[in-house]
Amino acid sequence: MENQGGITVRRALELPGLRGGLPEVVAGADRLDRTVRWVHAGEVPNIASLLKGGELLLTTGLGLGTRPAEQRAFVRRLADRGIAALVVELGPRFSRLPATLVETARTAGLPLVQLHREVPFVSVTEEVHTEIVNGHYALLRQAEEVHRRCTEALLGGGGVPQVLRILADFAANPVFLETADGTLLYAAGTDAAAACADPLQVWEGLRGQRAAREAGPPTGAVLVDVPGGGPGAGSVRARLVLLSVSGPLSPVHRMAAERAAGILAVVLMQARQEEELAARGRGDFLTDLAEGRITAEDAPAQARVLGFRPGDGPLLPVVMRLASELSPSGNWALLARAVLEELGSVGVPVLLGVRPVEGRVPLLLGLRAESERTAVADRVAAALRAGVERAGLERAGAHAPVVVVGVAGGWAAASAGLRHAAETAAAAQGLPERPWYDARRLDIDLLLWRLHHHGEGTALAAFVDRAIGPLTEHDRTSRPPLLPTLQTYLAHAGRKAETARELHLNRQTLYNRLARIGDLLGTDLDDPQTVLALSLALRARRYTV
Repeated sequence: MENQGGITVRRALELPGLRGGLPEVVAGADRLDRTVRWVHAGEVPNIASLLKGGELLLTTGLGLGTRPAEQRAFVRRLADRGIAALVVELGPRFSRLPATLVETARTAGLPLVQLHREVPFVSVTEEVHTEIVNGHYALLRQAEEVHRRCTEALLGGGGVPQVLRILADFAANPVFLETADGTLLYAAGTDAAAACADPLQVWEGLRGQRAAREAGPPTGAVLVDVPGGGPGAGSVRARLVLLSVSGPLSPVHRMAAERAAGILAVVLMQARQEEELAARGRGDFLTDLAEGRITAEDAPAQARVLGFRPGDGPLLPVVMRLASELSPSGNWALLARAVLEELGSVGVPVLLGVRPVEGRVPLLLGLRAESERTAVADRVAAALRAGVERAGLERAGAHAPVVVVGVAGGWAAASAGLRHAAETAAAAQGLPERPWYDARRLDIDLLLWRLHHHGEGTALAAFVDRAIGPLTEHDRTSRPPLLPTLQTYLAHAGRKAETARELHLNRQTLYNRLARIGDLLGTDLDDPQTVLALSLALRARRYTV
């Protein structure tokens, strides 16, 4: 069968209705395995326009035309439409089919049958349609049997590999489960197929074909999407691929694959839920440790239960915080898995959890020595950002994730280290973007953040206004703006030569701007107390604007 839900032309000619008409195949005898999708009877010249393809057309020939050109055009239109076969009942119109008609059908590859005895077309239609429906029902029963066996396998404790093996045995061909972007997840073969090729070798060959091919599945393959239950890209969780290696694939194999895909969708959804629950459980442990609900004495044993077995070296706390504008309902299981896969090459023990409500990912890493801190932090930060991208948790216009690396130490220090890193990650949002921030260097920002978030926001705003308000007002109405000059000057600790180089100014222009800033603020920029107050005000400004 080429199409789902049909019978062959050969089988249709064997049914009592057409067999009673003494059928004779006069063209296309080598194409009687074509699928008959439906039966249509008609006598109009433009009947091809009424057909969709795959029909068995019954006619007495009244619409065929009398001239050879008309007959050739009639047959060609039917062939172009893709009908299964043309059956002409001999009688008043034709005592035998014209040679032009036969030759055109033979050239076009269209099966042409003449009936030597009159038959009731309505009886032929009923018989063929009944056979098609019965055949379709038989296919459904076979596909449902595969569904039943897959369900039993899952109830018996099986998983994705068992489902794929049942489908591979049924199709007598290798079956693969791949991600939506083509990464192989599982492969299954059959005993018969294994004698020809290992499924993984077949997959490697398929990858080579894909690299050489611009688009489209391999010839004869069956591809079925496994739904993921989400909109957009999330609507496809994975994809089933059946390849015709040991034999051709038929419609029943696609039907069985579609039912298996429904089961796999449930299995993968459950696995994702379990994966997310586990990631949240690890996040809860790390949060409880940070907030002092787990003691340093109890923490190692609980961490071992969660699979974290660091050596005797220091523990490094790391916290990633996603931008507040990102929804906490993202795919956190996929994020956790992606980050762990990215961290696989770092080569240190890692305990990673998720805290969706706060939008953060806490981690503990086991270092061999304190000297590894910077190198490991670089790779962990890169892995975290790659995981966010793979999980689809980046959005255009949103701030980049903030990664904060805490102070390394033992279990006793891990609690304070995680808490400090988590708070600092919140305080660091809005700072100039960096691959990661050292929690030890952001204590002033953390202090200002705490003031802002603990009822002192009004006092903080008043302080900022007193310190740099006149400069802010100047920049609203005048050019050039002077705040960037002050920020650069303070960032270079008052070193005028370096400030001028970064701002691409000559020294006299810089001196003039600094003098103007001093006049506007009524302060001396060489006074240490003034420099401290202005530095704090510039840092606090992002909480008040």
